[in-house]
Amino acid sequence: MRSGFVSLKPGQSVGWHSTGQNEESLVILAGKGEALIAGQPKREIAAKQVFYVPPATQHNIMNSGSQPLEYVYVVAPAAEKN
Repeated sequence: MRSGFVSLKPGQSVGWHSTGQNEESLVILAGKGEALIAGQPKREIAAKQVFYVPPATQHNIMNSGSQPLEYVYVVAPAAEKN
């Protein structure tokens, strides 16, 4: 498991990426933005929300607000299905 902090300026994004076989949770601390997942409608995210990204999913986070978008991410190996 690993985690980190991200701060995006207005209009900035982290860029499209995948966490591979890991799952990811985002804890939105401040600001607002959009969570983009390949093949799905965009989702609005804002402070005091948690957003989940399943494993092997192409995604991007974008600041669509006028203030910094700040969040903590937590990435962990996905549990194996039995």
